[in-house]
Amino acid sequence: MSQSTLPDASAQVSGHAASDSTSSAELASLKVALRSSLRQFPDFPTPGILFEDILPIFADVKLHEALIRSLELHVLANNGGQKPDVIVGLEARGFLIGPSLALRLGASFVPVRKQGKLPGPCITQGYEKEYGQDFFQMQSDAIKPGQKVIVVDDIIATGGSAYAAGEMIQKLGGELLSFLFILELEFLHGRDKLPAPTHTLLSGQA
Repeated sequence: MSQSTLPDASAQVSGHAASDSTSSAELASLKVALRSSLRQFPDFPTPGILFEDILPIFADVKLHEALIRSLELHVLANNGGQKPDVIVGLEARGFLIGPSLALRLGASFVPVRKQGKLPGPCITQGYEKEYGQDFFQMQSDAIKPGQKVIVVDDIIATGGSAYAAGEMIQKLGGELLSFLFILELEFLHGRDKLPAPTHTLLSGQA
């Protein structure tokens, strides 16, 4: 889809869509543009894997704006009218969307990083990977008790890393509203592991 056909997402007033139907129509149009911009690379990083490349979105300013606007509309439509206090982004591609979405929603941003990357007191949560275990960390004062939290990342695969983030949020007393991803590898059933509603912006690989 050419840039000229994208809705002018920047002209929207954040969080104040004219109506549900208008928001739904806007979101549907934006999603078509975003889906058409993705590239697929077979057998990367290993044979048998079809890699979904989201980076073209960030190379185009209108597509980048369309992505953040789409995620904003998705959050407002799928969390019972509740806006998050905190957006948690997972290392590393969650950092591409988390801060911008948090700013748009008037929320704070908290990163989840691999063990040993964050300074100060941290809590740690292990999670299973295809070939063993890894560990995520979050600063122990990052989430305040009672804060409403949404976890974001680019793709949900097995769900292990997102589950680890959810566990840490709950240990710190946060209220886990939902998980939000751009794409989903549905055949891996990762959402079945997650302890809160799970949403994906675009259709994934079945």
